[in-house]
Amino acid sequence: MTGKLPDACLDQLFREARTHNAWRDKPVPDALLQAIVDLLKLGPTSANCSPARFLFVKSREEKERLKPHLSEGNSDKTMKAPVCTVIGFDLDFYLHFPKLFPHTDAKSWFEGKKEKIAETAFRNGTLQGAYIIMAARAFGLDCGRCRASTIRASIANSLPAPTSNRTSCAVSAMATRACCSRGRRASASTKWRGSSKKPR
Repeated sequence: MTGKLPDACLDQLFREARTHNAWRDKPVPDALLQAIVDLLKLGPTSANCSPARFLFVKSREEKERLKPHLSEGNSDKTMKAPVCTVIGFDLDFYLHFPKLFPHTDAKSWFEGKKEKIAETAFRNGTLQGAYIIMAARAFGLDCGRCRASTIRASIANSLPAPTSNRTSCAVSAMATRACCSRGRRASASTKWRGSSKKPR
């Protein structure tokens, strides 16, 4: 590691970043989306399993197919976003271990173990969902995460994605035209609850 990031970078990634609800009417180039994915995929996952799959929804027609799966509160802001990202996870992720984790037979850890596959895919896919938000911020974009749980059962029929994919959430992305105040955050000390030790 080369040391602490400049304060301007920390501000952009965390301190001044917000979950946004309003967007500029400005397209997000495909090359920028590819750069975001190329950055986020470097974030750590269990045994480099990398189960997340990203579906970028940009056209009005595609957004209309996404709309029925959004809650009423999320629908309008998502439809107005220049690009929406459906974040899913691939239940066949372990088939890629010979390439992604080649120094041991990691594929055998998951073969025939449906519950372990689902748990690992969901946990790490959700983690990579957080990575895409941070990567987008790093490239100067703003994001607003919203839940789209009902899309899980119908993503294969409603949107172009492999049938082995399941969907965990949707993220609306691109520069905002309005800012909002930050909601309160839990103290970092809460993670030590139940332990006699406290962070220093």
